[in-house]
Amino acid sequence: MSVHRLEVFVRNRPLFAFSAVAASAILLVGCGASDTDPDASPSADLQDLCAAAAPSGAASEAVTVEGDIGEESTATFDFPLEVGELQSTVVAEGDGDPVSSGDLVSYALTAYSAETGEELGSLGYEGAEILPAQISPDNPIGQIVGCATPGTRVVAAFPASDANSAEVYVFDLLDVVPDAAWGEEQDPVDGFPEVTLDDAGAPTITVPDADAPTDVEIAELKVGDGATVEEGDTVLVHYTGVKWSDGEVFDSSWDRDTPATFTTTGVVAGFQQALEGQTVGSQVLVVIPPEFGYGDSEGNELQEETLVFVVDILGTQHPVAVE
Repeated sequence: MSVHRLEVFVRNRPLFAFSAVAASAILLVGCGASDTDPDASPSADLQDLCAAAAPSGAASEAVTVEGDIGEESTATFDFPLEVGELQSTVVAEGDGDPVSSGDLVSYALTAYSAETGEELGSLGYEGAEILPAQISPDNPIGQIVGCATPGTRVVAAFPASDANSAEVYVFDLLDVVPDAAWGEEQDPVDGFPEVTLDDAGAPTITVPDADAPTDVEIAELKVGDGATVEEGDTVLVHYTGVKWSDGEVFDSSWDRDTPATFTTTGVVAGFQQALEGQTVGSQVLVVIPPEFGYGDSEGNELQEETLVFVVDILGTQHPVAVE
């Protein structure tokens, strides 16, 4: 099965929806309105996440997995495999601190048919990265890995549904992703707006007392070590935008406590230029004149404004070619 068919397949499974669109939906649901009690203690949240993991069972325990964590796996089992309920078995444990409810995590998976043993495809490994997603007791990632540590590999067995046959997933919990850029800091560029960060990483932007530039100007404030953003990618970013004219913030994902997800081709030209070619983990400062912003948007309050954005690139997902 092609990767495209795998994406269609997982999109149609209500519990385990990891297509490009569905992964974004999981992320936004997780980041937006959390069901966790704000007054709950960290230990209570951890207990809830630990308890959310599906129990191990005969089906998930019958799968033998070969290959290193973080690389595509090979799973073997006697088929057809009988799967009566969702099951999850840890086949390799990671180390470090357990993940917590609300963490952004990176992950990868390889899927197999429980009926035939056929590999259906894989997602999330190098060259086919998928966006980080927030883990909680109420979403699919939490129900598969619970409060595992990064580097954990799990076999998850899913029963058949009206829409899908029974399947087996080898799921790798790769890492906890910071919610602010983590790349190497760069020297400030003369003439650019000044940026200061609070303890959480949210930027304050101070516009210089000077004429606005007439071309798009881009400066890397931090350079990350992750995948490179390509044209048409879906990205996960935190950003703040201010107007050059008065320095006022007109939009900020930090104010919503929620990273934003969109395609690079779905934003104004100047913002697209600031994203494409950058690496995950980077923080980018971009100045966008009206011609490359909202200059053609008649009636938009930002139509005549030069815009300044600071963008933290937290993840990218390349388009999947249809086969």
